[in-house]
Amino acid sequence: MVIDTCMRMLNRIFNNNNSVIAAGRVGRGYDKQLNDILHAEIRPLEAEFGLMENVVPAMYEGRLQTAADNFIAAASRLPRASGCVPPCGFQSAGAVYNCDTCRYVSCELPLDCPVRRINVTENNRSRMWCDVQFRLPDNIKIMWRFAEEVETRQMNQFEVVTVGVDKLYYIPSASPQHQGTYMCEIFSDQRSIVRLYFYLTVTSHNTRGYEKLQDIFDLSLLPGGRLLGSTAADDDPPHVFLPPLLLLIACLTSLLLLLFLTLGALYWSLPEKTNLSENDGDDLGSGQLNSYT
Repeated sequence: MVIDTCMRMLNRIFNNNNSVIAAGRVGRGYDKQLNDILHAEIRPLEAEFGLMENVVPAMYEGRLQTAADNFIAAASRLPRASGCVPPCGFQSAGAVYNCDTCRYVSCELPLDCPVRRINVTENNRSRMWCDVQFRLPDNIKIMWRFAEEVETRQMNQFEVVTVGVDKLYYIPSASPQHQGTYMCEIFSDQRSIVRLYFYLTVTSHNTRGYEKLQDIFDLSLLPGGRLLGSTAADDDPPHVFLPPLLLLIACLTSLLLLLFLTLGALYWSLPEKTNLSENDGDDLGSGQLNSYT
């Protein structure tokens, strides 16, 4: 009965005390010092408790509370955990020692990072870096995988491309076949630490050129050359609208083509009129000769 009362009191003051638990969350490597602080406060009470024949739990409640306060003050001076860097990755350096469970608690972040989107024009180069903001172990291995055309994080859709220690994946000249999701996975001692994803979109030159021509065409149809959504306040101070250079070149080319077509039509019509005049002259001469005869 007395032992049960003492255990409930010990749990209330130490084991279930949120302040004691928070003070016990220290950085990696300081768990031994934390245990020394705890034993320094508890062992004297434990030894005294074992020597007494008639134990009165109420006698030790105040002393247990004092021991808990001393532990909180001493443990709080130990370095805290270095902290976790979201949003992903197994970060052993950010783990904290849980005094309640006597185990290190990891950051509990997922291994898979969000997909990062990259756009590149066809025939241009592209770089992807397999790098993270938290500290990595010294002995790492990096595996690059590729899932063609799709944006995904499903492991069964990827194929291995390279394995080594190179954090850079370089594409010197991007083409449509390079479009898809690239994944780099970092290992340490055969254990996965983090997975990074990059979705690469390759835009062809024809598509990019069409978009520019469409923008020019839309601009030429708008009053005053203003883009949709613009207001008069955007044009302050007022200025004279100058058509784009490409639009001027297109207009001049059209005018020159029209002029050449007109000259060509005139040129081809002149011989026909000359032939008609000569034929009329021949007919007239023949008529006169016939009249004399």
